[in-house]
Formats: sequence, C-alpha cells, structure tokens
Amino acid sequence: MSILATDNKVLAVHLRTIKMTFLKHVSAIVLCSLSVIVLAQPQEFHRDSALNISPGTLINAANIDAFSDNMDEAVATFVKNGDTEILVGAPIKIDIHPNYVEATPKNTSTVKLGKETGDLEGYITGRPFPGIPSLDDPRAGEKTIWNMRYGYAPDESETELMTWLYKNMSSDSPERSLQMYGSIMRFTHRHTSHQRPELSSNPQDLFSALYLWVKYPQDVRNTQLLTYTKNQDSDTEQAFIYLNTQRRVRRISPGQKTDAFLGSDIMIEDFLGYNGRIRDQVWEFLGEKDILAPVYAYNDLPASSKEVSGDFEVLGFNGAGQCFPSITWQPRKVYLLKATPKEPGHPLSHRIFSIDASTFTPLLTRIYDRAGKLWKLGMVAISNSANHLPENAAWQGAITDAVSMIDIQARHCTTIQFRTKLPDKGLKPQMFTTQQMRSAGR
Repeated sequence: MSILATDNKVLAVHLRTIKMTFLKHVSAIVLCSLSVIVLAQPQEFHRDSALNISPGTLINAANIDAFSDNMDEAVATFVKNGDTEILVGAPIKIDIHPNYVEATPKNTSTVKLGKETGDLEGYITGRPFPGIPSLDDPRAGEKTIWNMRYGYAPDESETELMTWLYKNMSSDSPERSLQMYGSIMRFTHRHTSHQRPELSSNPQDLFSALYLWVKYPQDVRNTQLLTYTKNQDSDTEQAFIYLNTQRRVRRISPGQKTDAFLGSDIMIEDFLGYNGRIRDQVWEFLGEKDILAPVYAYNDLPASSKEVSGDFEVLGFNGAGQCFPSITWQPRKVYLLKATPKEPGHPLSHRIFSIDASTFTPLLTRIYDRAGKLWKLGMVAISNSANHLPENAAWQGAITDAVSMIDIQARHCTTIQFRTKLPDKGLKPQMFTTQQMRSAGR
C-alpha cells in the first residue's frame, strides 16, 4: 500500500506539472492572439494605399496615360479630354471616433447577415463587419454595404448653409442656385452624443432621418424634404416633401425617389451615396484597388481653392463648367461595390461605388443608365476633422465639404458646397417630423 501511495503522489506531481505547462502554453497562445487582434485593429480602420505618387504631381491631358490605371475610369476620361486636372496632395489619415472603434469588437460574436438580403441580426454599434472583404465570400457585397450604411458619422450634424448650383459644362456661369439648411440625426446605433446607443423615444423605429429646407430662391422657398431610414430594412420606405405651392406635406412613393430632385442631376436615392433599402439591390463585391481619390487636408488647401458664400468659407470648384471640386487628390485604397436594382422599371442598370477602405465613405460613384451606358459620375470630397474648421475638431472623422454629380451624357452637373458642423445645441427628434415641416412652411 505504501508503495502504491508513493506512486500516486509521484503521478499527481507529474500531472500538476503537465497541467501547469499546458496552461502556460494556452495562455501564451491566447495572449498572442489578443495581441494580433490589437495590432490588426488599426489596419481595419486605416488601410494605406500602395500607390506611390509624389505630392505636387499635376496630372493632365499631356501625361494621363502614365496614371490612368490608378484612377477611376470616368475621372481619367475627364482628364484625358481636358475637362479637369488632378493635383496630387500628401496622404493623410482620416480619424475614426474612438467610441466607434471601441464598440466594433463587441459586435463580432453577435452580428450576422440574415437569410435574405437586407436582414441584419445582432448589430448594436461600431462597424458591423470589421476586417477585409474577400472575393471568396459570396455575401461580401452585402457586408460592404452594411459597413457603408453604418459607417462612422456623428449622431447629429447640421449644415447651416448648403449651396446647390446647376451648371452647363460648356459655361462657367451657373444656370440656377439653391440655398438650403440640412440636418441629420441618428436615432439608434449612436456613438457620440447623449442617449447612447439609442434615443429613449423612437416610435417609428428609425435608424436615421435626413431633413432639407430650401431657403432660396423664392419660387421654391420653404420646400422641404424628410427621409427616414428604418431599423428594419424590410419596412416600407418613408419620405415626405413639403411644396410651398401646395402648402401641405405629401408622401413620396418609392418610385419617385429616382426622380431628379428639384430639377438637379441628383436623385433622392443618391443621397448619402445610397438612400434606399438594401434589399432592393443585388450587391456584388468586385475587389479592392488603389486609386487617386478626392481626399485632402482642408486647412492645407490654398486660399484660391476656397470662396466666400454669405458669412461662410466653402470649397470652390474648377474645370469644365466649374464641375470639379477645387482640391488635391491622394492615393487611397478603395473597395469596389456593384449595386444592381431588382426592380425592372428602375432607371439604372447598376452603380459602381469606390468606397474608401478606411472610412467606408463612397468617394466616387459611376452610375449607368438602363441600357448599361455610363450616365453619371458622383464625387464626394472629404477631409479629416483634425485638419478642418476649429469647431469641427471634436467631430473625429471624415467631413464632406463638396459633392459633384456630373451627367456625362448631357454635359451638365450639379455641385453642392457644405458648411457642416456639430450642432451648437443638441438636435431634437421633433425636428424630423411632418409636423415640423408644416410649421416651417407657414
């Protein structure tokens, strides 16, 4: 018995030694894995471009052939035709708010795509699908559009002055000018403002609302637009317009969202890159590419790039018809995403987005008509809030200063100049109601 007892003690010691050694290895593996996650996280939010084009390089019709492979094909065509020139600026990083970054890993164990396109389950805040999309993933396109839909933006923002200019590309004088107020509020999946991650009162189950109010000219003054993005993509779309000539709020049918908004080159469906239901399109991830894109440091632009509009300083435009933002472009890594409407009567055959891989902002959008011919090019010019107006330092993200939508077939464009900022006071949900539209229209 004593011999057996001694053997058992020896065996127990050996087992404890093996267990401790095993736990040490497991701990090392776990710590190593965690360190990889921590190290990989910045890459997910700051994907650098592999392009090496010297800042100060001017790309024009004389040398475009040397750079066309590193540009969007529609932009390259404009340069080749002499409609615009591209000045390369120094690369910058766009901030992502730390609350958004911190929230992202919390989704990884819960968020997933549902059975049908447009179904998303378990999402709370942050980036729904962190990491790099893969061509081997048949649903990578859906994940990319969800990342774009829920890309970081302040919970509340407003544009005190938004100038829309309608232009003929053969003329340097605008045909028409509209001035608007605009604001956006997120009701859920909030990151920065009070009541996070969602507002306590949200009876219509909204993700966000966008509101536009025309201030000038007189013939369309007080025209207002209100669009809702629902939390449930399967819910019926809701958009409303107040026309000063009728003095009443009218609901916009889904089919009218593809009409030209107030005679411009922009459809309501084009707002924010894509302002529609995700389930209404087929989403195809086409891969990634390094291209020159309209990203710049606002404070580093020369005075000649800016102009005064009322009491505000805004970006100017140049090139044919003054249709191109007066900025520097920089190398960016983008994800190419194709959206094909499911509705047979839709006026488009498809869109191709060039989405910034760091911020998931749609920087360039090629729009094709029903026959499959290139129709329009949308450009979104973004800067970093850290290199912007002082009142936007707390934004901590990408700020859009200018948008251009060029009708390539008609040689016409609509440009928009923004002076967007964080609200001085928090916006109220009541501002995004049809009752407010009626009150403002009186």
